[in-house]
Amino acid sequence: MDEESAISSKVDEMAVNKITDIETPAISVIQSNNYDNVEKKSESVLTIYENEEGGDATREPASEQPVQSGEDFTVLTGKQKKLVIFTASFASIFSPMATSIYYPSLDTISRDLNVSNTHINLTITFFLVIQGIAPSFVADLADNLGRRPMYIFCFIIFNAANIGLALQNDFRALLLLRVLQAAGSSGTITLANGVVGDITTSAERGKYIGLTSMAFVFGTMVVPLLGGAIGQFAGWHFLFWFLFIFSSAVNIPLILFLPETCRNVVDNGSIPPPFFSKNLTDLVRHKNRRKAGLEYDKMKEVEIRRAYKFRLPNPLSTLKVLGDLESAIILTTTGLSFGCFYAISTGTSKLFHELYNFNQLQISLMFIPFGCGSILAVLTIGKTVDWNYRRHAAKLGIPVIKNRFQDLTNFPIERARIEIVLPAIFMAGTFTIAYAWIMMQKLMLAAPVIALFFLSCGLTACSQVLNILIVDIYPGKPSTATAANNIVRCEMGAVLTAVILPLMNAIGTGWAYTLLALLFMGFSPVLMMLMKKGPEWRRVKKDRDEKSAVGTGDTTPAMTLNECMITIREDSAR
Repeated sequence: MDEESAISSKVDEMAVNKITDIETPAISVIQSNNYDNVEKKSESVLTIYENEEGGDATREPASEQPVQSGEDFTVLTGKQKKLVIFTASFASIFSPMATSIYYPSLDTISRDLNVSNTHINLTITFFLVIQGIAPSFVADLADNLGRRPMYIFCFIIFNAANIGLALQNDFRALLLLRVLQAAGSSGTITLANGVVGDITTSAERGKYIGLTSMAFVFGTMVVPLLGGAIGQFAGWHFLFWFLFIFSSAVNIPLILFLPETCRNVVDNGSIPPPFFSKNLTDLVRHKNRRKAGLEYDKMKEVEIRRAYKFRLPNPLSTLKVLGDLESAIILTTTGLSFGCFYAISTGTSKLFHELYNFNQLQISLMFIPFGCGSILAVLTIGKTVDWNYRRHAAKLGIPVIKNRFQDLTNFPIERARIEIVLPAIFMAGTFTIAYAWIMMQKLMLAAPVIALFFLSCGLTACSQVLNILIVDIYPGKPSTATAANNIVRCEMGAVLTAVILPLMNAIGTGWAYTLLALLFMGFSPVLMMLMKKGPEWRRVKKDRDEKSAVGTGDTTPAMTLNECMITIREDSAR
């Protein structure tokens, strides 16, 4: 047997045995060399996999990191994943809802409580501050104890705050209870992103962006309209009674039916959850698996249960994400995006009331263009993200595997994502400037409506793609990555919300929003640098982490497919 036949035989043997003797990424960027036949053979082997929703072979881009060969990333089917993501995303609506439902009534609340608009804006500022900090604690507990117990905790806090807000008539009480409300609602976004990271890979994350963005779109489009109607006809106190009723209606079925997905608690879903994470769907699913003769790894269950215990939340893991240069660039851009969004939303009530003499209901209608622009972004950006991912994978000759962790070390994930982000940034910045000067000139109503539509589309597209990217570079820690994201975007949103009205009063609406847009667009060169340097930074960080892990006796680096092929050739040569 010649050398090429020997190599081919080895690859076939690896495919049949699913490479069970090597913990290796299913894919690595195979550099051009003299082993073209090996590469073609390995690609043909690796691209044969079963579609999660049917059974057809499908080509999609690679994901993030290695798991044991032949092990599905999740035992949930495609339909089950969509239902779980939809439920978790819908539950996260209360974070943007608690803010958006409040916007149309700001002027009314300031008059009723005899305080200025600047004072009322402090209730938004403090809300955003806590909304940024609280998820760090929720994420740490959720990664340790599971998603479901933390959902229960968050909704109890949220509902208690809503009852208090509905009964108070004092600015100080309003401010303190809004802080408590933020602590309860903000964790739901972190938990929802944690669920998505638990059961999806980078290869398929784009197609789920519509579901994960649902809460943001609904919160920006429908909730302000709802808030305006409630405030106009029932009074602003009933806003909080509505939140309490709606939250209770969502919370009960969620507790009963949302399965536990945390990989530190149930692995890929094959291990039965502990008592506090159990629900009806878990009981039925695991009963059906036992009837079908599907066994799970008992040793892994013992290992997971040994680590399953309550400990005080430690936000240091979130701070570690913030301290990473690549993460800091991504999070700062996301923060500027949300800061622009909150600053425009906060100023909308004041501007349309003063310039167009709108009442609460009419002001709430002006948030519809926000929502429509967000819907356009959500409907188009997911497919665009996946298309660009496939395009780069094809350029590099990378095979694609579904429902498996794969190594992104040599894949230009930053370029694949940021190429979509840059046009969105310039679109959002351009239309923010246009909106500012349209309002200064008090043009016909259609003009600010169109500007609001396009700036919302750009801001939503930018933030959603960067949300995917931050999870891409922190596989296995989606809640922690999202918590870090929340800290930056909410604190930057809080700062810009606090300064936008004084800035508008000092230099005018046009120059205030122009300055904001230029600051946002001016960050683009930093993203371009990240496209070039990002893969190198990730490799250095990965090497450092692996050396640290080896030093503590934790684990050894997994062999990549490229290294495996070289080893096979060397063995064959001998």
